[in-house]
Amino acid sequence: MRVAENLNAALHGLMERTPDLYLIGEDVADPYGGAFKITRGLSSRFPERVLTTPISENALTGIAAGLALAGDSAIAEIMFGDFATLAFDQLVNFAAKSVSMYGDRLPMRMIVRCPVGGGRGYGPTHSQSLQKHFLGVPGLALYEVSPFRDNAAVLAEMLARQEPCVLFEDKVLYTRPMEEVRAPFVLQPPDGSGMARVSLAGGSGGGPDCVLIAAGGTAHRALDAMRSLLLEEEIECTLLVPSRLYPFDVELPDTRQVFVVEEGTAGGTWGAEVAHVIHQRHWERLARPVTLVHSADSVIPTAPHLEREVLVSASTIHRVIQETLSG
Repeated sequence: MRVAENLNAALHGLMERTPDLYLIGEDVADPYGGAFKITRGLSSRFPERVLTTPISENALTGIAAGLALAGDSAIAEIMFGDFATLAFDQLVNFAAKSVSMYGDRLPMRMIVRCPVGGGRGYGPTHSQSLQKHFLGVPGLALYEVSPFRDNAAVLAEMLARQEPCVLFEDKVLYTRPMEEVRAPFVLQPPDGSGMARVSLAGGSGGGPDCVLIAAGGTAHRALDAMRSLLLEEEIECTLLVPSRLYPFDVELPDTRQVFVVEEGTAGGTWGAEVAHVIHQRHWERLARPVTLVHSADSVIPTAPHLEREVLVSASTIHRVIQETLSG
């Protein structure tokens, strides 16, 4: 099953099990089924609860927050995550604040889905990864679709938090199979925090040379780098793929080197938050500060050959790790 199919099946299951759940967004109804077909079939099964809206990210997010405030559940789809900035006020000043600013904690069961990321030639304003702009807001949890965790569990967990959640969906994942890991690496199922682990089958003993932490669509690029580092440099890596970005939690394997990969640009990022958490808990175990790997400081071009130069790639990850470990 591909990631898009898994996400679509998860939404069907959640709509079936949750009679007060509404899904709204631009062109989410059949026969279009959303820009990336993630909502295909939902409006035919649940016509009273799947509603297509005009191009209005601020309004549709506000409607979702209003439904949640009234005791219902809501999922809002932003057609391209870049335009979640238009819904920033509704998320930060209304939805997230409503959880606690009325005296008692108020359940706010709402999810805002945001397709993000480049690699598909959509250009500067339809290819960004804006996760860092939503970090650290009290009452707002951030998740990212993982190729290694069933989205049914992710969506159920998000609604169970009873606070607004943003789900980032890297567009390059939609056509990828779930849980695809080639030998000699093996996948361990997600732990209690939703973190999946990919490591060398059997291992060489004594723990990996380094740990990579990569979410969403960067996970497969990290896996490609792990393979070339093993074959060409004899460097053994373990990959951690989180499902929940914020609040962040991690059980770090026995290693002295940690790298965090993210597709967004450097500066005030999720990776910096991860580095801070690891520094607080594990600094005495590490040989050096956590190393962050980002895309270039640039807008994202439309032309494929220029886009490849900007976005973080497997070769970039390989080079940073090889240069860092060789000192």
